[in-house]
Amino acid sequence: MENQPLQLLIAVVVSLLIAGNSYRKHSLDVSGAFAGFFVMAVHLAVNYRFGAMLLAFFFTSSKLTKLGEEKKRSIDAEFKAGGQRNWIQVFSNSAIATILVIAFWKLKSSQDICLDSSESYIITSIVGGIIGHYSCSNGDTWSSELGVLSEEQPRLITTFKVVRRGTNGGITKAGLQAAAAAGSVIGLAFVLPGFFTKSCTNDAFWKQLLVIALAALAGLTGSLIDSLLGATLQYSGFCSVRNKVVSKPGPTVKRISGLSILDNNGVNVVSILLTSMLTAFVCLYIF
Repeated sequence: MENQPLQLLIAVVVSLLIAGNSYRKHSLDVSGAFAGFFVMAVHLAVNYRFGAMLLAFFFTSSKLTKLGEEKKRSIDAEFKAGGQRNWIQVFSNSAIATILVIAFWKLKSSQDICLDSSESYIITSIVGGIIGHYSCSNGDTWSSELGVLSEEQPRLITTFKVVRRGTNGGITKAGLQAAAAAGSVIGLAFVLPGFFTKSCTNDAFWKQLLVIALAALAGLTGSLIDSLLGATLQYSGFCSVRNKVVSKPGPTVKRISGLSILDNNGVNVVSILLTSMLTAFVCLYIF
């Protein structure tokens, strides 16, 4: 980054504007805005394509979080107007990618690359991990935010029994389709800027387009992993007083599924980690 002062300046200015605007619109609280500024600045300063994936995730997820708020308010016991996120939620959805981005910078500085494991297994796997990370994050968010609005009754991923909306581990066809679509958006966010920032050999150029399909698969896989973890390691119960699905046991709560081992942030971190690893390995095979 020290060799790219203009890129660093652009990264800082853009990140500051986005973080400030997100705080003003209640997408982030104060801690989330500071965390978001740091994460965005790192991504954009190292590589515009990394920044594009992060911003594609952030903007699309923020918009969908605000969709159908009244219905979500009636279902979600932890509903926040505008989907306001704090620093814990920001880092649970971006920390692993940020570490990978810094690792990329240490190895390649701000140099853009074409995915090609014959040139570097390490760089290809790092970039694959970042793609998998945001495909999973975006896939999980789209699946949750759109799935809960579907008229289709969700089914628990472990038993396929019908469960209440808002149950951790509940899946719908609409939600799974949304997850794949969300992943493809991340793939596009990586591929399209590459047309302007990097010249690849003819064979490598056409192979880059496979990232879109890979990201769609990563979005779907990440959503399924998240649902499986949610159904088994995250508690869901129905509170007869609040008439909602809640994530903590209590005297008025009847258990639906899961153990009180992970909260939502923990589930996100584990599913992102697993999806990032899987995508990195697949990238090595494809590219």
